[in-house]
Amino acid sequence: MNILALDFETADFGRDSACALGLAMIEDGRITDTHSILIRPPRRYFQFTSIHGITWEDVKGQPTFAEHWKGLEPWFSRAEVCVAHNASFDRGVLRACCGNAGIAPPAHPFVCTVRISRKLWHLKPAALPNVCSHFGIPLNHHDAASDTLACASIMVHALNALGTGEALGFDALRPFALKG
Repeated sequence: MNILALDFETADFGRDSACALGLAMIEDGRITDTHSILIRPPRRYFQFTSIHGITWEDVKGQPTFAEHWKGLEPWFSRAEVCVAHNASFDRGVLRACCGNAGIAPPAHPFVCTVRISRKLWHLKPAALPNVCSHFGIPLNHHDAASDTLACASIMVHALNALGTGEALGFDALRPFALKG
């Protein structure tokens, strides 16, 4: 089962305001590939620079999400499942950005590593820095590439706990998946 870990950073409260995206592919229980991009959001206003450090100046010359899609689509095509830490947020950003671009959003099930952390290991709080600290995973929080790699690493720990192998399918991940 191929799993695509992803993490978006947004410029403002609009889910369509993605300004960075990190991707990490998990194949056969191992992280095999990573990628990160900056995205020019639809508005110049940046409300969350103090969180992630990205400004309009950093992204004004970058492609929009729609312009990036040709390079992003193969990542989603390789995967059967998407995973994110607080997956409802990242799924919402993906759907909003696809909607703005006139692209049908990928129909992949989304698994949440916050849910995994709470249910499998009873970690509370299950914020990304806490879970990374528990496993000794390096983290530069709110950097899309680092957050994605951390999420993918948590997912690899979960696959190992659940019993990786050819037989492990989505049914083993269903308790951690978002509805709808």
